[in-house]
Amino acid sequence: QVQLVESGGGLVQAGGSLRLSCAASGILFSITRMGWFRQAPGKEREFVAAISRSGGIIDYVDSVKGRFTISRDSAKMTVYLQMNSLKPEDTAVYYCAASRGGGYHYWGQGTQVTVSS
Repeated sequence: QVQLVESGGGLVQAGGSLRLSCAASGILFSITRMGWFRQAPGKEREFVAAISRSGGIIDYVDSVKGRFTISRDSAKMTVYLQMNSLKPEDTAVYYCAASRGGGYHYWGQGTQVTVSS
């Protein structure tokens, strides 16, 4: 099993920054990719960013390109999402997820990000 714990959410004004962290623990050898998703009220959960185990493959949803950066610290088994130039439409619960290949198999409990205008 894999456990994921997110932290770093909060309330920030538009234009501000936040850094989310996702600490992974458990049986991690099978994990090939880590990702961030978000779900706003009344909307479906959407993909935000992903990073491969090696860090060589990174992907973002178009709406965050140039503003968000995903990274990982293998020694700390932690994945980060640096969010800059935040907009009110970035308001959502952000979830960390881990994949064994194909879809995502493990999810964190989520952390709230609220961007005020």
